Amino acid sequence: MDKTHDQKRAVQYLYPPIDPFDRRMLPVGQGHDVYVEQCGNPNGIPVVVLHGGPGGGCSPSMRRYFNPAIFRIILFDQRGCGRSTPHASCTDNTTWHLVADIELIRETLGIAQWVVFGGSWGATLSLIYAQSHPAAVRNIVLRGVFLMTQVELDWFYGGGAGKFWPEVWDKFTAIVPQDERDDYIKAYHRRLFSDDMNQQTRYARAWSGWENALASISSTGQMMEGPGEYARAFARLENHYFINNGFLEYDGQILAQMDRIAHIPGVIVQGRYDMICPPGSAHSIAKVWPKAELKMVRNAGHALSEPGISAELVRAMDRIAVT
Repeated sequence: MDKTHDQKRAVQYLYPPIDPFDRRMLPVGQGHDVYVEQCGNPNGIPVVVLHGGPGGGCSPSMRRYFNPAIFRIILFDQRGCGRSTPHASCTDNTTWHLVADIELIRETLGIAQWVVFGGSWGATLSLIYAQSHPAAVRNIVLRGVFLMTQVELDWFYGGGAGKFWPEVWDKFTAIVPQDERDDYIKAYHRRLFSDDMNQQTRYARAWSGWENALASISSTGQMMEGPGEYARAFARLENHYFINNGFLEYDGQILAQMDRIAHIPGVIVQGRYDMICPPGSAHSIAKVWPKAELKMVRNAGHALSEPGISAELVRAMDRIAVT
């Protein structure tokens, strides 16, 4: 099959894989050790990559959006996931712990200011971190914006997205007893945090599969069953954060505090047909962020790997490289 124009453009723009020049386990407190890696140019423009989930972990493909001759690229696995330890732990694991971890990484690496790059939950964390430490941020690049609001949770776990994917929604909901279907986040929480490891893994795979099935615009709706340990960390951490409303003080906090970063240049790359994080959130922050540019990508969903999204992210970083 011939490549589409967007696919050709993405291949043209993506940089080749690069090996890290520094890997370390950083003790961040409360018994947590966070995996941190650096690659690219040690003397380049620092950029920190915030992965999604919560609980997704970083991957080698996340290095490929940055010119390695120009950028000093920092990736890390957030508490409880990826190579960070203890694995799948939700103890002392909140948004504010993660914000403190990001600052500790910056200070440990001797970075005065950096570009913050994040998608999905990584976009949430990027905005919260920047609002908490605006002086440390020179640019923000976001993809698939999620603002950690009840409306967004209701959309994805209350049946909104399920109206577009009813057959996949049926699989996600079928394993929940009928009398608990008024709140799927709570119902899954009971099983993800039970004492039965087999039950944890079964529900973790169902939770992760529902999200993964809707990530790409080209999805067939198949709920892929990944490794149990990955699914368990992803589902437990994501559910832990969602049942606690992201540990924010009030619903809508991120949007209400956008004035704190009004002076920081930003780029928002959003798939027009994003089923996981619909475009309304990206549009709402763009309206109150004077120095942000919203790039709505036609024929794209949520995934970082969508060709049109990849191309826009690389172009955004290339523009930062020359400013």
